[in-house]
Amino acid sequence: MSGRLVVCPTPIGNLEDVTLRVLSALREADLVACEDTRRTRTLLDRYGVSAKLVSYHEHNEEKRAAELVTRMREGATVALVSDAGMPLVSDPGYVLVRSCVAAGLPVEVLPGPSAALAALVASALPSDRWRFAGFLPRKRGELRRVLSEPGGTLVAFESPGRVPATLGVLAEIDPERDVAVCRELTKVHEEVVRGSAEELAKRYADAPPRGEVVLVIGPAPERAGEVDQEALDALARLVDAGAKPRVAAAVVAELTGSSANALYRAFTR
Repeated sequence: MSGRLVVCPTPIGNLEDVTLRVLSALREADLVACEDTRRTRTLLDRYGVSAKLVSYHEHNEEKRAAELVTRMREGATVALVSDAGMPLVSDPGYVLVRSCVAAGLPVEVLPGPSAALAALVASALPSDRWRFAGFLPRKRGELRRVLSEPGGTLVAFESPGRVPATLGVLAEIDPERDVAVCRELTKVHEEVVRGSAEELAKRYADAPPRGEVVLVIGPAPERAGEVDQEALDALARLVDAGAKPRVAAAVVAELTGSSANALYRAFTR
């Protein structure tokens, strides 16, 4: 008889946020695959859960996934957790889920805590249409592209030390853009600071926030018919490679038929 995989979200800060279904799944599992066994043991000890733990992280995903699939084929139930939040969402787990699907094994996903969703709601920004970008890119050109893309409210993780630079870039693109900096969600020092990109860029310029940060950025204005997005992406890649924006805009314009001036304005605004 085949076993199954149960994906279990865990608290993002407050251990009381774990659900009864997750605790039940962890108690019933033959194996709990976790990002950090010490971190998971702290949660299990809090609720008197005795379980066999096995490490599953970004450095051993391929090998461990194959081992776990073999155990599930033999009938084992495996629970998958990450250090905090939903596995696979900027955390390990993708390889294991894909392997289970390929092997025809059942995959059950339990609902639970999510820093992205908590931040989206707390931001008071539009939630009818939104997208999650994971961790924001470090290269300036690529970052500008992500921040400028239309598609609703943007939710992203950012390291606290990079928050000032990211807000600075956003303020260059659109100083009036609404932003919320959500820090240490569900923890003792939880804080949500809302304001325009310009206001928050100034606030954090010399004092980066501390702890884990989720940025929520209001929808970008639509660039109706201004420039072709693929052309703008190509320009961003050339600039990331070291080209000067004006020269890169001319090259992309010649290859795509776009306006070099329009491309340059869209990239530098």
